[in-house]
Amino acid sequence: MGVTIEPWLREILRCPVCRNELVDASGPAGPELQCAGDCEEPGRRRAYRIDDGIPVLLAEEARVFQV
Repeated sequence: MGVTIEPWLREILRCPVCRNELVDASGPAGPELQCAGDCEEPGRRRAYRIDDGIPVLLAEEARVFQV
């Protein structure tokens, strides 16, 4: 993926909506952090983009997807 987030930061990052852990993933626009659990509804999750190595953890800018 090419994006490196410091290990100490990775440990404390959580989804701002459901507080679940975030995992590294690759989405339609490139590297992102995806919620490891359901957000608000069963099977619904959020993905947060990474801009220049900085995760954008804004719920209103997250990509919502179904698993």
